[in-house]
Amino acid sequence: MRVALHTRVRADRIEEYERAHREVPAELTAAIHAAGTRSWTIWRSGTDLFHLLDCEDYARLLAELEQLPVNVAWQARMAGLLDVVHDYSAGGAGAGLPVVWEL
Repeated sequence: MRVALHTRVRADRIEEYERAHREVPAELTAAIHAAGTRSWTIWRSGTDLFHLLDCEDYARLLAELEQLPVNVAWQARMAGLLDVVHDYSAGGAGAGLPVVWEL
């Protein structure tokens, strides 16, 4: 399944956000893959961030990552950089952007 998300980086933290994503912990990327994610791409337009995930089950992905220590640490780091954060709670499974059109 494909899931599109929208988050927002703080205007004064863009460089730090991009630097952090050049050094995502290998343990976290391995856990994301193990939870059924085939790909995850983030685009930035100004302070708006658009994520596209291809995963087996987005709710399962969130459930498997929510309490994982490496993800908890990563989310704490991201919380200082973002105005709109990625919701890893069970309720976050419905946070994907709705499809308006597809070719």
